[in-house]
Amino acid sequence: QVQLVESGGGLVQPGGSLRLSCAASGSIFSINVMAWYRQAPGKEREMVARIFTGGSTYYAASVKGRFTISRDNAKNTVYLQMNSLKPEDTAVYYCNVHVITQTFEGMELWGKGTLVTVSS
Repeated sequence: QVQLVESGGGLVQPGGSLRLSCAASGSIFSINVMAWYRQAPGKEREMVARIFTGGSTYYAASVKGRFTISRDNAKNTVYLQMNSLKPEDTAVYYCNVHVITQTFEGMELWGKGTLVTVSS
C-alpha cells in the first residue's frame, strides 16, 4: 500500500510565497511522474506542474516563471515552490504520483488536497 501526505497550504497575501510538499510512503519500487494539480471553486481540475524521474519539468502557462516543481527521489517527495502568488492561484492543490510498487504494479495516486488561499 502506498500513501501520499501533503503539507504546506494556507493563507498568503498577493505577491507572497508558499511551498507545498507531498511525500509518498509504503511499498514503492520506483516513482516516475510526480505532479501538482489544482482545482479552483467552480472550475475543473487542471495540471499546474509535472516532473519526471530525470528532472525534466512542465508548467502550465499561468504559473510558468512563478512556480517551481522539484523532487527528492531519496525521500520520494515532490515540492512546489510558489512565488508571486495571485488571487487567481487560490485553489485546492493536489499531489499526483505514478508509482511502481514492490510487486511491480503500476498505480496512480492522488493526495487529499491542500487549500491555498491568496487574499489581502
